[in-house]
Amino acid sequence: MSASDMPGGRLGHHLKRWLFLVHRWIGIVTCMLFTIWLVSGLVMIYVPFPSLGKAERLAGLAPIDWAAVRVTPEEARRVAGGRPVRNLTLEMRDRAPVWQIEPWDAAPVAISAVSGNVLAQTDGASARRIAGDFGHAPVRLITALERDQWTVAGSFDRHRPLWKAELASEGGRVLYVSSRTGEVVLDTNGTERFWNWIGSVPHWIYPTVLRQYNLVWRQVVMWVSGPCIIGAITGIWIGILRLRTGRRRYSAGRFTPYRGWMKWHHVSGLVGGVFLTTWIFSGWLSVDPGRLFASPGLSLASQIRYAGADKPLTLAADALGRSATGVKLVHIRWSLGRPQVLVERGPQQASFLSGKTLTPWQTDRATIEQRAAQLVPAGHIIAVDRLVAPDAYWYETDGLPLLPVLRIRFDDPARSWVYIDPASGAIVGDTDTRRRLYRWAFDLLHKWDLNGLTQARPAWDAVLWLTSLAGLVIAVSGVVIGWRRLNR
Repeated sequence: MSASDMPGGRLGHHLKRWLFLVHRWIGIVTCMLFTIWLVSGLVMIYVPFPSLGKAERLAGLAPIDWAAVRVTPEEARRVAGGRPVRNLTLEMRDRAPVWQIEPWDAAPVAISAVSGNVLAQTDGASARRIAGDFGHAPVRLITALERDQWTVAGSFDRHRPLWKAELASEGGRVLYVSSRTGEVVLDTNGTERFWNWIGSVPHWIYPTVLRQYNLVWRQVVMWVSGPCIIGAITGIWIGILRLRTGRRRYSAGRFTPYRGWMKWHHVSGLVGGVFLTTWIFSGWLSVDPGRLFASPGLSLASQIRYAGADKPLTLAADALGRSATGVKLVHIRWSLGRPQVLVERGPQQASFLSGKTLTPWQTDRATIEQRAAQLVPAGHIIAVDRLVAPDAYWYETDGLPLLPVLRIRFDDPARSWVYIDPASGAIVGDTDTRRRLYRWAFDLLHKWDLNGLTQARPAWDAVLWLTSLAGLVIAVSGVVIGWRRLNR
């Protein structure tokens, strides 16, 4: 009886046959998906999903007309229900000053700074004026909609229905206006939309018809990515099984039995297969299956207590107006138990003022640490570091994050870290063990966003292009092989 006739040999033969069959038929579909995802991922490096950035927002706003402001911040807060407020924003909207109240535990409320009345739902005529003033161009077409491809995310739910304003300007610029508050919530142009149809939409499996149902979309991402992981792992396994080195080489000294496209697929799989597997695995983790990495973060009560946001705001609008001429945005909030005013004239023209004296805001590290100790009731502060450069968890991929920043570490069971701006005392971020693990499992494996690379561009671009091209050789060769097999 030969070795292959032995029971163990027959079992091994059947398992190997199933290994090849699974990889072959899963690979026909998964290689097409890999090709789409890799190409779209490269596009996303340079063209992100449309959003309304701070600079765009400030460019669209008119300076505040202080002569028309009649309502104080505290009066506006009382009209909104008197809840503790995360932020009060004053800006021009539909050619009049408006207070926008953002409670900690409720949806935003827009209140006229002239009359003190809660603003009615924005109609089409008002949305047309708001969009035209913001975009500095006439509105060619105004349309009411619940959602479209660029407003499908849940972050827009509190503004629905939306007004879509198409401007009569070059570049196909489109603005979206909230029907609830009248604010412009999104700015897109033709170039962004074109590249996102090649980038973010296919990469995230993001068509509106699917993405509007968040639970269904999450399941689709998981069940589409899952077989791709199986295809990648079985491919590495087969690639190793078919590899011969040393004296066991194939004829003519070859280490692969394949030729043509099969050879390209085998060799590229050996070179880039691990990258492709970790990349698709991290993509599967993007929706956090089973909520393995979810954590509650800082409690609402702790943040309110830290800010002191349950106190009234005694600030006169006329006094503020004398200190803030030419300002486009005013944010009023509580920080470290005191009222604070942030005035913005432009993207790089912002300053913090005391809400009591309207003089430059001042604080000290001891006060921040004293109040921060209340943020994590289950733990105590074990270290406070002043970061003047990004760390592995406080970083940006397209520049530098806010610096300097205080990193405060706690000894609670979750090992919480809190990042605080030492200039304003504001909490600007927090993380814990689960989210730090997610940073490595998803962000690193999917985007290679190490500071050493992102702060030394184009080094980061080069790494992403090289790894993606290795993956594309695997994927494209797999598509060709699969197409030929299907034709047969």
